[in-house]
Formats: sequence, C-alpha cells, structure tokens
Amino acid sequence: MTSSAAAATPASAEPYPHLFAPLDLGFTRVRNRILMGSMHTGLEDRARDFPRLAAYFAERAAGGVGLMVTGGFSPNLVGWLKPFGGKLSWPWEVRPHKFVTRAAHEHGALICLQLLHAGRYAYHPLSVAPSKLKAPINPFTPRAMSARAVQSQINAYAAAARRARDAGYDGVEVMGSEGYLINEFTAPRTNRRNDAWGGTPEKRMRFAVEIVRRIREACGPDFIIIYRLSLLDLVEDGNQWDEIVAQARAVEAAGATLINSGIGWHEARVPTIVTSVPRAAFVDVTAKLKPHVSVPLVATNRINMPDVAEGILAAGKADMVSLARPLLADPQWPEKARSGRAHAINTCIACNQACLDHVFENKTASCLVNPRACAETELTYPKTFAARRIAVVGAGPAGLACATVAAGRGHRVTLFDAEPEIGGQFNFAKRIPGKEEFHETLRYFRHRLEETGVELKLSTRADAAALAGFDEVVLATGITPRRVDFPGADHPKVVSYTDVLSGRVTVGARAALIGAGGIGFDVAEFLVQEGPSPSLDPARWMAEWGVDGTFQSRGSLARPQPEPPAREVWLLQRSAGKPGARLGKTSGWVHRATLKAKQVKMLGGVEYLGVDDAGLRIRVDGAEQVLPVDHVVICAGQEPRRDLQASLLAAGRSPHLIGGADIAAELDAKRAIAQGSRLAATL
Repeated sequence: MTSSAAAATPASAEPYPHLFAPLDLGFTRVRNRILMGSMHTGLEDRARDFPRLAAYFAERAAGGVGLMVTGGFSPNLVGWLKPFGGKLSWPWEVRPHKFVTRAAHEHGALICLQLLHAGRYAYHPLSVAPSKLKAPINPFTPRAMSARAVQSQINAYAAAARRARDAGYDGVEVMGSEGYLINEFTAPRTNRRNDAWGGTPEKRMRFAVEIVRRIREACGPDFIIIYRLSLLDLVEDGNQWDEIVAQARAVEAAGATLINSGIGWHEARVPTIVTSVPRAAFVDVTAKLKPHVSVPLVATNRINMPDVAEGILAAGKADMVSLARPLLADPQWPEKARSGRAHAINTCIACNQACLDHVFENKTASCLVNPRACAETELTYPKTFAARRIAVVGAGPAGLACATVAAGRGHRVTLFDAEPEIGGQFNFAKRIPGKEEFHETLRYFRHRLEETGVELKLSTRADAAALAGFDEVVLATGITPRRVDFPGADHPKVVSYTDVLSGRVTVGARAALIGAGGIGFDVAEFLVQEGPSPSLDPARWMAEWGVDGTFQSRGSLARPQPEPPAREVWLLQRSAGKPGARLGKTSGWVHRATLKAKQVKMLGGVEYLGVDDAGLRIRVDGAEQVLPVDHVVICAGQEPRRDLQASLLAAGRSPHLIGGADIAAELDAKRAIAQGSRLAATL
C-alpha cells in the first residue's frame, strides 16, 4: 500500500491546506492542525532524564508540530502506572518540566502535559478504582474509593494541572479513555457504585466533569484543557453512544478546550493501533460526534501520512489530527508535508516493536524505522571531515540504514545487492496481509539513497576483488533459511517460506508450517487470506473483529464475522507450549487471534517423523498422526549468510557484520536498522 502522497509535490502548490491552517482557540492559536499525541517513552519517570526528554520534544517541535502532549503523568502516588513512575504532585517536581516546556516553545510549538491516573491498570498494590474489580491484564486488585477519596482524587488533578501551568505548559490533557481511572468511572463495566459517583450515566460521568471544572477553576480561562474521551470502549458493558454524547457535552460545558478521540481499552480484544488496523479506521466515530459539540475535535489512530490527514480535515470529520508514533518515526513529518515532500517521510509502520513493546518491558521507547527516537542526545550523525569510500553489501534494512546514514554524513558509499530491487526480507514482509505499510519503508529508503548520493549496484554479486578499493566494507548480506533434517525433507511437498512468499510455489489447499515464530505466523496469515486484505478495507476489517460500524451498541461491539480461510493450515512448533508465545507483547495476541479466527490449527511439542506422498507424519503427546497436506512449508529459522566474509579475511580485510549476517534471529528489523545506523554513525 504505497501512499498516494508518495510523489513529490511542489511546495507552492500547498498540497495540504487544511492540515496547515492555523487553529484559533480564542486565547491562543495553534500553528497547524497537527497534534502530537501522548506516548509514554520511559524518560518521564526520572528527573535526570528530562534533558533527554526535552531534546526529544525539541526535535519534533522544530519539525513543525503545532501542539504536543507529553506522556502520562499521574496526579498522585496511587495513580502511578508503576512504582516511581512519572507524576506531578509535589512542588519540587515542577522544575525539571521547565526543560521540556522551554524546548517546545523555542521552536514555536505549544505543549500540554497529560494527566493520567492509572486506576485499576496501576501495576502496584496501592491502586484504587471506583469499584473493587481486578483488570484482566493486571495481577493487582484495586481498592474501591470512598466518597472522600473520590474528592481527594479530583483535588489532586486540579493541583497537578496548576503545577503544570507553573512549569510552563500551555495546558493539560485529561486522560479519560483507554480504560484508565476516569474511563473506569464512566463505564458500567467497572463502576458498580450506587452513590453520587455511580448508578446512573449522569452520576458515572460526574467524576470526569468535576475534574475538568476544577482544573478550569485552578488554571484560569487562558489554559488549554484537552479531554481524551473514550468514543469506542470496545469492551462489554462499555459506554453507549448517547452516554458518550452526554459526556462530551458535559465536559465541554465544564471548560474543555478540545476533545481528543480515545479508541479502545487496553483489555479490549479488538486491535486499535497495530499494522493490520486500516488507516484512519476509527475516524467516522469522531465525525459522528462532531455535530453534538462546538469545541474542536481531534481524530486519532493509524493516521500516518499527510494525504490521510488532509482527507479527514477536508471532509469535516475532525478539526485536528493526532499523530503519535508517526512523529517517533519522523520528527520532520510536518515540515516535509508542508513543503510538498511527503515522499521523504519515514512512515510509521505501526509495528509496536520499539515503542509500546519497549515501554511494557520497562525499556526506553524508540522506533524500528528511526533508532534516534528518544536517543537524540546519544545517537547523532555528524558530518565527517574525512570522507571515506565505504562498500555496503546487501540492500536489506540493515544495509539500507547503514548506507544512507554513512552517505548522509558525507562518506562515498556504494551499495551492492545481488537482487534486482532493494529491500531484502522486507520484500517478503510487504506481501503479508496487514503488513502493506512495509511498502512505505522501502519507498522512504529509495528516496534516501537518491538524496544522499549512494551509488546503487543492483543485480551485482560483490566479491573480494570488487571490494578491494574500499576503505571500509560492511556485510549486510542477510540470511539463508535453515534446512531441516528428517525423512522426506527432500520430498517435492517440502518448500521454504521464501519459495512461497516470492511466488515461486503456489501452495495447495492444505499446508503444514514447520516453525511458529514470527515468520511462521506471517506465512500462515499469507496462506489463509485470498485476495485483498481486510486491512485495506475498514468495513471488512470491522466485521472481522466485531466492531459495530454504526457505533450504537454498548461498547460498540458486534458479533465477529471472520471471512472463511483460503486454505486449511497447521502451524507447528517443536518446542512445547503455545505457539506464538514469543511474539511481541502488544501485537502477538492479535496474530494469534487472527489465526484462530481463520481456523488455523496451532500445535506445540511436535516431533516431525517425516514427509511422504500421504503428507506430514508427526507425533504429539506420544500419539502419531498424518497431516494430509499438499505442502510442508519450512519456517524454522535462518542462518547468517557470511560466505563473503571468509574471502575478505583471507585477503587481509576485516569487514563489519550487521543485521542477519551478524545474528539471524527471527529477522529482527528493529535490531538490523539500529545496528546499521549506529555503525554508520561511527565510521
């Protein structure tokens, strides 16, 4: 899926007039309609990291964002996301924030601090909630708050907002969605109270309304209050549409300046931000709210390219668009769009691997396609004063990153690849249903090769003699699929995943996949989908996942209607346990649920006995069986391709190894791009 904005447009043509129209909020003006949505980075939790956090925001403010929102800060200790997480409840916590606000203002952006009380999602034993109900994704059971404790929480919000103003913030975003504390009050799923704070829709929303009202009183009329309203809970016993409209009107009346769209709870079993979610899939729910309020509305989720954002605004579906991860991927996104260079944008592919997965693993967030994200002070690409001749062999993600960073620094770089096109394993990934965004990364790298002046030699198999004249040689030669060793491994039924994804082999009606890592799951999704992916059609996608496209039902849920699978597939792994257990923390469940809906039979603890004309013979739990398959697809890992290394070493050269040529571990593009970029920064 290559964006329609991929072709260059002259800046004078004003390609995105709605996107770059200022937004007048009465007491202040936002320079464009781009809101940088809140993302927790891991830099918010310690004062010593605030200079790094400031550099992170400064780079995006310089890139042209209009309004930015920080990661979530709790208004008090019990609202922490985790012990010693970011909060703003004591006077001495104000000062470090001034690094951040100054950084934003120096580059012309407005910035708001997000106030986020974790409620029952708090990962610690001090958690509180409207009712004593444990979240299914958290081992801790919260305490139910007394009426006095409810008032105390409201006071904490108001005090934290006042401190945010003292720190120089232009406003706050009140996190009222995603299943956190305020959302827990508004939804019958989590609010079982029968006092002044529950029992009826009006009482359930009172907590939210009082927080907004008290913040407005504490901070005055010239302070931005963004209210993040859950428009789609996507959980049973969530809010119903008339209740959502009533909440929107009530928080507007209480003093909200903007309403930002919140989509889905963290415990929802409907994906909302992964790659397979269609672009702008949920914008129609924002549009549905628009006639009911007069404050500006912000559309969000999977808006990653300027043509998508412009289309939303031009159609009147929202007044601003929220870009979170797209600005991790490319801090210059706004300026590139404004100047008609959408083709130069390093597009967010919504993989979650370095952003959300890192945060859930208590690591600092980054970005698969931009390893400088949250590392702006540490990973720099200074211009070189001594240009060298550098050969990079292999035009997969690692080689592309290394070549373009090195050339961007001023080195003379030649990039070799034996294939007729760049991309390496990304050319397989882009064929997986739901991974069409990988086309965008290759479009970006094609532009960067040209922009940085890399000499590209495709369909060229480099050897030691061809590399003799270079000062440095980098081997990014990738991997070779691992071979299997069992009876019948050479049977015509047995093929590699590369044969399947390249189109060299058309798989029959029944297939067994050996290996249930990331590649096995990808190939399974490829085989069960016939024709265009639902990821390219929001209506089909919503039907598959059980989202009520009218947004009328409680929680906006409907009965899932998965399309029938194109093939009968078995997904097998040798190790015991549930296949897919090692997939990404925030996206693995989506892949497992997708294959379950497509009736893929997933088996662990499988012993492979052999392949013959009858199919694949296996043993599971001591019982033998024959899977009557037409093909057995090997997805059982990879080996580094290092054949060129030996001849270089023999010639007295010491090449650098990066990407799969260094470690062939599940085709880790995150590591490959970071490794290539970091090496190039040192050459």
